[in-house]
Amino acid sequence: MSKPWVQHYPEGVPAELPEIPYTSLIELFEESFRRYADRPAFKFMGMKLSYSELDKASRQFAAYLQASGLKPGDRVALMMPNVPQYPVAVAGVLRAGMVVVNTNPLYTPRELTHQLKDSGAKAIVILENMAKTLEKCRKDVPVEKIIVASVGDMLPTIKGAIVNFVLRNIKKMVPAYSLPDSERWNAVMRSASSKSFQPVKVSFDDIAALQYTGGTTGVSKGCILTHRNIVSNVLQSELWHEPAVKDLPESVQANTICALPLYHIFGFTVNMMLSMRQGGCNILIINPRDIPAVIKDLKAQPFHLFPAVNTLFGAIARHPDAKTVDWSSLRISVGGGMAVQAATAKLWLDVTGCPICQGYGLSETSPVACCNPVTTREYTGTIGYPLPSTDCVILDDDGNHLPIGERGELGIKGPQVTAGYWNRPEDTAKSFTADGYFRTGDIAVMDEAGAATIVDRKKDMINVSGFNVYPNEIEEIVTRMPGVVEAAAIGIPDDNSGEAVKLFVVANDSSVTAESVKAFCRENLTGYKRPKEIEFRDELPKTNVGKVLRRELRPS
Repeated sequence: MSKPWVQHYPEGVPAELPEIPYTSLIELFEESFRRYADRPAFKFMGMKLSYSELDKASRQFAAYLQASGLKPGDRVALMMPNVPQYPVAVAGVLRAGMVVVNTNPLYTPRELTHQLKDSGAKAIVILENMAKTLEKCRKDVPVEKIIVASVGDMLPTIKGAIVNFVLRNIKKMVPAYSLPDSERWNAVMRSASSKSFQPVKVSFDDIAALQYTGGTTGVSKGCILTHRNIVSNVLQSELWHEPAVKDLPESVQANTICALPLYHIFGFTVNMMLSMRQGGCNILIINPRDIPAVIKDLKAQPFHLFPAVNTLFGAIARHPDAKTVDWSSLRISVGGGMAVQAATAKLWLDVTGCPICQGYGLSETSPVACCNPVTTREYTGTIGYPLPSTDCVILDDDGNHLPIGERGELGIKGPQVTAGYWNRPEDTAKSFTADGYFRTGDIAVMDEAGAATIVDRKKDMINVSGFNVYPNEIEEIVTRMPGVVEAAAIGIPDDNSGEAVKLFVVANDSSVTAESVKAFCRENLTGYKRPKEIEFRDELPKTNVGKVLRRELRPS
């Protein structure tokens, strides 16, 4: 068989996607707005946002964007953690025919400047906690409209005011900022209530989102995801999940724990879009690092799906209060973003009774490409099988297909695979083989059943808690520091984050210390990119042409 994995699919999962009933994401969630109007779509801090309320609010936001002079195809950046404004803004941007630019709220001014300039974003919705970052780069970025949101904006009036007061004045989580040309979220939504929304015709191949990812050069690239890409992946994921949830009574609404950030492609598609397609409810977790708060949310209602990364599964399972949670409704625990470790999988199963189903994907695949069957009860260590309508191969350096059992680069083809990189035709061309397979940069081996195991990385990417960190970016930034001659970054094992960054530094100034380097990194790099360890060397190992040999710096 050309696709040997198909015979190992769970019963009822087809080899190919049936005919897709939508021509855009807009049609997908507008259908859900009609079918599930009275159901809660999102829960947050005790409030419920119903499908009908999401429909109304997103129409208002779309009307605001149109009245502001923005046109279909314009890019709108969203820089927020998991708050209700996020799904409202996403649906509004798409309904207006515009493009979502998912933006990490932890970005430094340098990183934000690059993304806003590269995408050409004309508007940004940003949580006030991060507004200081935008202020620092405001003069350098092209945004015309700035909408500032607060955590409590969509909560009931009194509760929202209390939440905002505590965050601003007690916890001091909102640094003082000045953005005189900005508007407040609630004011925007009030003004939009009198504006008329004009539906926009969007095609399947129009861009829905720019999902920024790193590159081997250290330059963050905008991954083009069309409506076809994301709709296809939603439907593929739905088919894959079906064997585990098909016996849920119609009267039971599937609750999904949304601890994954919605700006990350895993949360964007698997949490938000898939749940909306099925009429489910997302329980929004604003800070997944606050494990006691996460467990409190888990105890508040039954939940059925839990997509997460290895580190979160482990942190919850190790917490003493995990055993006080009622896990009996949990049907699917999906692990992605980084490799699921065997010890974590065992501990999670012991605590919850629900095995972690490890998958694999990339921003470039919207994201899910492969996954273990949701019916499996054992940790396999593989990334599972390609999803319906997805083909995976193992490639040599020339793009030739290698036989079963040989190591090579994993190549992926399917309707969820990106159309390329925003304004980067050369990078796009290099990323695909002549016969159309996307080169993932991951080295894998495939067994006779068609399950792949990731064994190495062709690129020197470091994976910190599911986020890609590229050594060249860190090295380029650190070598800007006066007194630093050379730098090299590698990944080292870390119990909490899977991997952490270790930095090797060659300096010619005795004032350059580990602490001063860390302080420089705090100013210029997002937290997960900052080195955990710093080692000074007199020189770095290099090739005969002067290229640093990172492999000689890695622990043997």
